[in-house]
Amino acid sequence: MGIVDKAKNTVEKLAGQAKEAVGDATNNDDLKAEGQKDQAKGSVKNAAEDVKDVFKK
Repeated sequence: MGIVDKAKNTVEKLAGQAKEAVGDATNNDDLKAEGQKDQAKGSVKNAAEDVKDVFKK
């Protein structure tokens, strides 16, 4: 299930990047911050998956 979770986390990061870009383009600081938060969440989740992978070996 690790690869599926990593894919979901990557999608979350990409969605965050899109939100941040739209927020930046429209001067919407709330949307920009939400995008940054989504990117951070995706990164943290990917790091957790990497840790799980290390212990599975």
